Amino acid sequence: MASDQENSQDANAPDDTSEKEITRGITIMKSIIRDRDKAVTYNVNWNADNQLIGSNAAKLASYIGTLVRMHIPITATRWSNKELGSAKDKIWTEILRSFNIEDTTIRKKYILQLAGKRHRGWRTFLTNKYLKDKEKFFVEYDPEYPVKYAIFITEEEWVAFVAQRRDENFKKVSATNRERASTPTYAYKKGRLGYARLEEKILDETKSDATSLPPHVLWKEARVGKDGTVRDDVQHIYDECETLSQSISTAEDQENRSVLSRALNVPEYPGRVRGKGHGCTPTSLYKNPRRRNPSNQEVMETLQALQAQVLQLQKDNERYRCMEKCSSQLKETSEKASINCQNKFPEGISSCQLYLSSPTYRLVGKGKVHNTSGDLLHHRPLPDGHLKVSVDVVLDKDALLPIPDIVSETTFLRDAIGSFVAWPLDLIFIDDETPTKPASKYKGILRHNEFVASQKEVFAQGSQQLSQKIGSRQKNKRDLPVTSLPKKGAFVPRYQISLETLVDSSDMATAGAIRLLDMEEDIFRYSCTETIGKEDLEHIFRHQELGVGVIHTYIRFLYDNFMRGNDQLSNRFRFVSSSLVNKALICREPDSCREYLVKRFMASSTNNLYLWPYNSGCHWLLLAIDPLKEVVYFLNSIDGEWTNYPDMKQLVDTSIKVFRSQRQARVPRTKSSNITWIKVQCPLQRNGIDCGYFVMRFMREIINMNQIEIPITYFDEYKCAHYTRLQLEQIKEELCQYFIEKRLII
Repeated sequence: MASDQENSQDANAPDDTSEKEITRGITIMKSIIRDRDKAVTYNVNWNADNQLIGSNAAKLASYIGTLVRMHIPITATRWSNKELGSAKDKIWTEILRSFNIEDTTIRKKYILQLAGKRHRGWRTFLTNKYLKDKEKFFVEYDPEYPVKYAIFITEEEWVAFVAQRRDENFKKVSATNRERASTPTYAYKKGRLGYARLEEKILDETKSDATSLPPHVLWKEARVGKDGTVRDDVQHIYDECETLSQSISTAEDQENRSVLSRALNVPEYPGRVRGKGHGCTPTSLYKNPRRRNPSNQEVMETLQALQAQVLQLQKDNERYRCMEKCSSQLKETSEKASINCQNKFPEGISSCQLYLSSPTYRLVGKGKVHNTSGDLLHHRPLPDGHLKVSVDVVLDKDALLPIPDIVSETTFLRDAIGSFVAWPLDLIFIDDETPTKPASKYKGILRHNEFVASQKEVFAQGSQQLSQKIGSRQKNKRDLPVTSLPKKGAFVPRYQISLETLVDSSDMATAGAIRLLDMEEDIFRYSCTETIGKEDLEHIFRHQELGVGVIHTYIRFLYDNFMRGNDQLSNRFRFVSSSLVNKALICREPDSCREYLVKRFMASSTNNLYLWPYNSGCHWLLLAIDPLKEVVYFLNSIDGEWTNYPDMKQLVDTSIKVFRSQRQARVPRTKSSNITWIKVQCPLQRNGIDCGYFVMRFMREIINMNQIEIPITYFDEYKCAHYTRLQLEQIKEELCQYFIEKRLII
């Protein structure tokens, strides 16, 4: 028969490799294309090591393979070839159209590296299917053009591809790799699952709170077969890793070889972490990159930076010489003042008037003189004959500082408001009308005589007023109670006076004394202890800039007096810790800041408003974030824009996107990057000190109004151009009353 004759004639030919042996169709992911046309996008998740995980991870990986076959020719031998740049950009653009992925460098790098793996796999598949026989040796005859993949491969590309693969150098490399892969010492047994999804599976099954697993743990699990048995040699490597991990620090593990590489006795390759899979790098695992030799460009940049530092030091040296010259001109008066005049100032902090003697003798400002032993100015000793002064009011806008501030490069007195400067002793005069110690001002009662009676009276008044305040809040939630305000006469800060009396009569009057305030887990989603020092209380008494300890104490006051026991308020309003997310940490540890915000948002079951007092380093502002609606309310008491805080805005936007991804919310493509920022026209401060007090009052009024949405023109009940000093004193009175009622001082 003809068929028998044909078989006998082709007895020496290799087995047929035509398309009839391939039962699987071409993967082009039509469902993604249809959803894309309907503006439906898919959410994807990322683990702590920035690896792709989740239910849509496999779908994205398959779609990447389809895009690679469509846009990258099979003749491309090097994925790093710059000629592939436009094709890579097309792949990235197509992925962004169908998947909710942040358009960042780190995400794009991961996706394109994965695309490179898919391209190598595609070329290997074609080679094994059409250019090799069953024993994986190259065939001698010319392979047929794969008609099935004609939509991806032209005939010209196929001819060039076959020529590349038949190159003798390539055959040698292929044979070496085939021999090495044929007998692996420790065979991987998880198929297409991959390390990242294997880690996700283990964490889900064990219901662990951990975000990642050590490399050697994953390495072992990846070599466990379907029967669940672990080979002895694999277990031995795992046990050795456990032993090494107890004796090698994380820094040593990072700088040299990882624990797993040491146990396997194999070299560590740059840019990858053994046992963690694709996408995990030393940077993502150890949170900082491994050391490497700097490039020539980096060396030149470092050299230029050092030259700039030397130039700056030379300028500073010139300034110091000018300072010495100025000091010598005042030597006559300064020497006498340093010996005798210092005694005329009371110890501690006193209000004072500031004078200059040149070109005319005149009053130029007011502030507070700090007469304390061992006091430093910007971490430097004070010049002889000078004291540290904080500037509050400037009366002569053109007045120069007696000694320019070389740290902030401040020359004029008007630029030193709210900061400390050195001032000659003979040009400082105590302001007798506004003494620092209020004891002599209120009926001349001495502190040690007033203490016992005042303490009992304060507790009695505090309990009664607290009960009245809670009752009035139920009747009219929009009334802001005025604590201890007399109906007639001037305002008297009774709780501040009483608290200061308690401080002066306790160990808090000594330097270094502190008090601890427990912050419950419900407040910031983690339990912690806030430290309150004497200086924090002094800032309240003297109406100075506030630190995070005072802000957090007021948050605890709001939680105790408004939200505790009130399910509606406690479920509606949440707080973000300023200790865990601030300017310094955003710059130094952005990943930990983002992780905390995302975890905080994940506690949302309904619409919540997260109140975050943000410290930019020298200024407090308030963010009110609704993560479900993806709305951020920006309340800044100095009328600045959020664009002035790019690190803060990027962190919030990224955290909301990650939160969106983790809760697997489907967002229309047109709104995938639209996070609404609203600048609220809130009251504005008129100096450089009140920002912390404004933030506390903002939080107070937002909770008092019990509304998730903040009007762009602020609440009608509290709308004003500026808060008065009396309105800020009300906040301080509440704080001081809370300190007394919580018995934090005694």
